[in-house]
Amino acid sequence: KAGKPLSQLVDERMRAFPASGEINNTVADAPALLEELEAHYGPDALNVDHTDGLSVDFAQWRFNVRMSNTEPLVRLNVESRGDTELMQEKTQELLAIIKD
Repeated sequence: KAGKPLSQLVDERMRAFPASGEINNTVADAPALLEELEAHYGPDALNVDHTDGLSVDFAQWRFNVRMSNTEPLVRLNVESRGDTELMQEKTQELLAIIKD
């Protein structure tokens, strides 16, 4: 990694772990939404964590949804292991549930 510009290192990292970036959504009942997402995704997950909202890990992708402390929002982040298409697909899938 020595001798590589920072921009190249960042680009390599982003290709290795494509991410949605934080997507904010207004919701009526954030705690109920987190329960719904856990009920939907939790049974098939490798790991479920509640340290910072709801984090759910799978073999090739993961997501985190957390509530805002100051607004009626949830903040969604989705990442995959080198598969931008999978990350985009799962982001849209989660947003469909969140916006329902």
